[in-house]
Amino acid sequence: MLRLFGEVTGEPARMWGSSMVGYGHQHYVYESGREGDAMRLGFSPRSANLVLYVLGSEPEPLLERLGPHKRGVSCLYVTTLDKIDMDVLRELVAKAWADATADLR
Repeated sequence: MLRLFGEVTGEPARMWGSSMVGYGHQHYVYESGREGDAMRLGFSPRSANLVLYVLGSEPEPLLERLGPHKRGVSCLYVTTLDKIDMDVLRELVAKAWADATADLR
């Protein structure tokens, strides 16, 4: 994951909290005035699943080809990478990175 995300994003890995590995940075401000900082993309190796924070806009065509996973609002849960199509995962990461950085251009 470190190599794949690093190659696609061109960014160094950074720890976000105790278990999330993130790439890129974004500052956000809500209408309420609450603000904070977050990674643009990343992953978290957890005991039950590998959590991938890679969902950009309209990922469905790629998700159909990815392999076994569960989907959250903005993330994917993968139990084993052996059954995942890594080329499709690379495409998902690239698409999500393009979506996440579009506002920077």
